[in-house]
Amino acid sequence: MKKTIGLILALLLLCLTVQSALAQGTVYTVVRGDTMWRIAVKYQIGVSELIKANPQIKNPNLIYVGQKINIPAADPLQAFETECIRLINIERTNRGLQALQTNWELSRCARYKSQDMINKNYFSHQSPTYGSPFTMMQSFGLKFSAAAENIAYGQRTAREVVNAWMNSPGHRANILSQAYTVTGVGAAKKANGTLYWTQMFMKPY
Repeated sequence: MKKTIGLILALLLLCLTVQSALAQGTVYTVVRGDTMWRIAVKYQIGVSELIKANPQIKNPNLIYVGQKINIPAADPLQAFETECIRLINIERTNRGLQALQTNWELSRCARYKSQDMINKNYFSHQSPTYGSPFTMMQSFGLKFSAAAENIAYGQRTAREVVNAWMNSPGHRANILSQAYTVTGVGAAKKANGTLYWTQMFMKPY
């Protein structure tokens, strides 16, 4: 009995250690040829987020082999975002349409838009910070021949927001459009728990 209890406690401690490590992110060791940009792309995060997570690096343009780089933990709402895209692709494929590819840079842009709506207390496609969705995408380095945006707030789950969009003619048209090939979803949570959602679509050049 004592051995069983000891084993259970050991397993619980291991789980807590793993969870803590995941919450804190990871540490990457720089190898030859690395740049902050290459490391950011490798972990699918923005360079600005990577620089912010490493205040000990005075010049981000100068990193050296063996240096330790802190990689920020994944966004806590990333699972919601992934599920949202999965459900949207089900809506498309059930109608014989091609599934949209997930673009992490577009998801990052969408996440910034959702957070901006919270920070600036507005709900609109036109951002006081970034301008139109198209201008915002371009400012994030995204190049496209066609693009669109869906926004929502108040829905508690991915299923709820997809249902809301599918029940709105304009949002539904974006979801089912054949003009776009990639998508990104970004969610952000207000202090009172309200979720804000942004889905961006585009067809890259």
